[in-house]
Amino acid sequence: MNQITLLGVKGGPAIRQGGAMPTASLLQLNGQNIVIDCGIGVARSVVEAGVSLLNIDAIFITHLHSDHVLELGPLLYTAWTTGLSKKITVYGPEGTEAYWDGFLASMVFDQSIRIEDEGRTPIRDLVDLHIFSEGAVCEHGGIQVSAFRVDHPPVTDCFALKFKTGDKQVVFSADTCYFPPLAEFARGADVLVHEAMLTAGVDTLVRRTHGAERLREHLMASHTPAQDVGKIAAAAQVGCLVLNHLVPADDPQFTDTHWLDEVAKSWDGPTIVGKDGLTVPI
Repeated sequence: MNQITLLGVKGGPAIRQGGAMPTASLLQLNGQNIVIDCGIGVARSVVEAGVSLLNIDAIFITHLHSDHVLELGPLLYTAWTTGLSKKITVYGPEGTEAYWDGFLASMVFDQSIRIEDEGRTPIRDLVDLHIFSEGAVCEHGGIQVSAFRVDHPPVTDCFALKFKTGDKQVVFSADTCYFPPLAEFARGADVLVHEAMLTAGVDTLVRRTHGAERLREHLMASHTPAQDVGKIAAAAQVGCLVLNHLVPADDPQFTDTHWLDEVAKSWDGPTIVGKDGLTVPI
């Protein structure tokens, strides 16, 4: 079973009643269960997708914005308290180790109690952490994984990821502004999961986000308008385009039609507007 389940499709860390959850995806490829990014809610969403936390094989973090890494620690820790007995491999950019160390320090009381009282293996012994940069990242479970630095100011270490095995190839854009070199990295992918922004919805989003006076400036400089996402898909000649990390994701003024109409200005191939829990076959 080769498929992608979108666990959370919202761009940004805020959670609103009835809205989508922040960024996380589950890639099931070549018998591996791989989580890409760990926005809040990811542990519950993995289970709801039918995968036990004990069966996660690897986790990849594209960059260290909170909507992509906030629940990395809680996901691993919950797997541990559920009864984890095999190693989970984690791949992340520079800074991921500091995050992990800090998280474990915050849980030192509970760890000590559970190791002594329940006889658990220390969690550090069950997490194999690797720091990656641009280029070939690894071969995991028969899948070749490579990383490509994208343009997501002010974050420098932000990476698109390509997963390839046999005749299957999937690319996740990570967060990025319109970045034409990404098309070559994604060329011929069966599925391209790309972030997308509706510029018509940015002002509304900014108005309801308190304490973020410069948010509009950041969004326009760091994210990709839906029409430009279509340009990437067309140049890369992908099999299917999936819109993810939607900005805005929870504004009732905008429907799937708005997203599809923008993408259709530059791309006439299959397009799916992401929804939490949506499964895309590969």
